[in-house]
Amino acid sequence: MTTAPRPGGSPAVKAVIFDFYGTLVRLVPPMPPSHASVFERRGLGEYVERWGDQWSVGPADGEDHSTHSVDEATYRAWEVDRLRRRALECGVPAAEAGPLAVELDRATKSLALELFPDVTAVLAHLRGRGLRVGLCSNWYWDLDRAVASTGLTDLVDAGVTSARVGVRKPHPGIYRAALDACGVTPEEALFVGDMWAADVVGPLAAGIRAVHLWRPDRAVDGVAPPLPDRAHRITSLHSLPELL
Repeated sequence: MTTAPRPGGSPAVKAVIFDFYGTLVRLVPPMPPSHASVFERRGLGEYVERWGDQWSVGPADGEDHSTHSVDEATYRAWEVDRLRRRALECGVPAAEAGPLAVELDRATKSLALELFPDVTAVLAHLRGRGLRVGLCSNWYWDLDRAVASTGLTDLVDAGVTSARVGVRKPHPGIYRAALDACGVTPEEALFVGDMWAADVVGPLAAGIRAVHLWRPDRAVDGVAPPLPDRAHRITSLHSLPELL
C-alpha cells in the first residue's frame, strides 16, 4: 500500500475519515416536512412552540445511548419512544403522542441527499493513492443505505454511524470505532468534517489530525474558530490532496 506523509512531517496517513452530512452530502428538494407542519396537520398546532426546533429534539452531541443500540429494532423503537415522551412533556394528549411520534420520526428521515461536486473525484483520488476512505457520522441506523443512495458505496472502505456504535460525536468511542473499522491507529488517520466540535475538537482529543472543511455554501453560520495545533482548514475537498 502506498501511504502519504502527514502534514508537518508526521507519521504516514493510511486512512482519511470523513464526516458524512455537510461534508460529503447535502440536503436537496424535496425538503422533509417540518415538525411544525406535522403538528399542524394533526391538529396539534398549540404544542408547536413548546416542542421547539426540530433539530434540537434528537440525541445530544456526545450522548451515550449504547443501551439502546444493541440492535436495529431496539434502536428504532427508542427513537420513536423518545419523541413520544417528549410530546407528552409538551402536553400532547397521550392518545395522540404515539401516532405523532411515528410521523415525526418518518418526517425526520425523509431526506433527499446529493453529493457536493468535489466529492467523487477526491475520494477516487485518495483510493488511487492507496489510502483507505472511512466515514464517521452522527446518523441513523441505515448509514449504508444513505451512502448507497448517493453512489458512494464503491468509494468508501468502512463507515460507522452513531446509531450502531451507541455514542455520538464528539464522544471518543465513535472515533475509536472509526479507526478500528479502517484498521489504523490515530496517528495514521486524518479526519475531515464541517462541524467544529464533532469533526475537529473531538478527533484532535482522540489523537487524530483534523481538517476543518469550511465550505462557502455551508449550512452552518458563524465565524470559523481559530485553528489549534494539528488542524488545517480548507474550503473545498479539492484542497485535501495538497495536505497529503
